[in-house]
Amino acid sequence: MTNSKKLNKRQYAYQVIRSRILDGTYVPGQRIIIDQIAKEVNSSHIPVREAIHQLESEQLIDYEPNIGAIVKGINDSVYMETLQVLALLEGYATALSAFEIDESGIERLREINARMKEHLQNFELDKIADVNKEFHFCIYEYCPNELLINTIKEMWERLDLVRHSGFRFFPQRTPYSIQEHEKMIELIARKADSEEIESFARNHKLNTLEAFKERNKKEK
Repeated sequence: MTNSKKLNKRQYAYQVIRSRILDGTYVPGQRIIIDQIAKEVNSSHIPVREAIHQLESEQLIDYEPNIGAIVKGINDSVYMETLQVLALLEGYATALSAFEIDESGIERLREINARMKEHLQNFELDKIADVNKEFHFCIYEYCPNELLINTIKEMWERLDLVRHSGFRFFPQRTPYSIQEHEKMIELIARKADSEEIESFARNHKLNTLEAFKERNKKEK
């Protein structure tokens, strides 16, 4: 019973700290006060320290000598590496999902992409990133590999940190992304070869990486 309670306290502390990092409540460079978290979750320091160690392994926190746990920012290198890994995972996940998607799913994808296009035309750039995410996760609802999708979700959550770390959505990339979504829907609708779908979905993500690199060149 004691071990179960300890585990629950650790999980609760982990969820509290992680959610605050991802939603921007805790900003990069901010120190995590163990005493404060322990009081909030009604526990000793031990479960909180264990939660912090787990977040450190997920690269969301750094532990600095004489300072303690610090919220880790996301730099260009981490951002690009994450996109590279996601390109591989999402390509495969899209291919797995494609043959499970029914006509109603295809119609949902068309509706979501139409909304994305409408937001672009109305210059509602703050809404585009969320609708883009909705599009891809609509596809992943049909993926039979739950572990794969959970991994993708975790990586998307990490990329959400860019909204609080100086990065922004790239408006110049959006029209091309919408066009690529249309092509992706067409491939899925006609049950194209799985390798073709996987390759296209992988390159779709890599195109975002290239847009990021190009923007960085212009800013330097």
